[in-house]
Amino acid sequence: MSQVEPFRKSAAPFRTRMQAGCALTLGGVRKTYLAASTGEVVALGDVSLEVAAGEFLTVVGPSGCGKSTFLQIAAGLMLPTSGSIALDGRPVSGPPEGLVYLFQQYTRSLLPWRTVVSNVEFAIEGKDARPASERRAFCIRFLEMVGLAKFADHYPWQLSGGMQQRVAIARALAAEPRVLLLDEPFSSVDALTRGELHELILGLWEKAGFTVVLVTHDVDEAVFLSDRIAILSSRPSSIVDVIKTGLPRPRDKMQTPELPRFLEIRHHLLETLTGRSSIPA
Repeated sequence: MSQVEPFRKSAAPFRTRMQAGCALTLGGVRKTYLAASTGEVVALGDVSLEVAAGEFLTVVGPSGCGKSTFLQIAAGLMLPTSGSIALDGRPVSGPPEGLVYLFQQYTRSLLPWRTVVSNVEFAIEGKDARPASERRAFCIRFLEMVGLAKFADHYPWQLSGGMQQRVAIARALAAEPRVLLLDEPFSSVDALTRGELHELILGLWEKAGFTVVLVTHDVDEAVFLSDRIAILSSRPSSIVDVIKTGLPRPRDKMQTPELPRFLEIRHHLLETLTGRSSIPA
């Protein structure tokens, strides 16, 4: 029996909130670049992954393995060299309707000349024919969800880093995504704010039922948030393991990390990522 087998057998089945079918499917995705000094660089070797509707899936891997490249291809922001991507069974060749990408650098994603509520409205401009007052009320609802309604008429530069990331989350939710892609969105904030954002995103996800794919280098974050964790190998990357966490929900920031199951998965991930455990072919 391999080291990963106990994880597969002891993991609980998906929660009943998850819907039937796959929201996002990647099949044999490969991405290469041409570099002047080294010639062809293979960023992604052969990545195949299915993400269930309503699932919270996290992708981890060693530094430089192509995690962000993987997510940008999934979002239709970058075309693969070969392979296929589908959202709800429909091929993805560009940013699809119903999928929202939340960037790591919130300071660059927010428009500094627009107020907080105007930044949220940016997500629905050109798609919403309602009068301006109704659009504002619609967006205020999402600011209420992230605890920032009273800052609606402030500017991003007047807010802390954690508050700015909450604005970015509110804007993402205003687009009413079926699939939300998160590219290390918590890495630029302090540990206390990160914990608050974890609980915020989990609470919103459990209420709204959208699908989440998170890319992170933080093992504890991956275990705490996820239904499943996909592990990318070093370049040229492929999926070497997918683990069902089987941790009870709702998750608690103090109690969940102390569960034996949490520690078991954490230990396995660290061993795998540092090359100290054998990986099945």
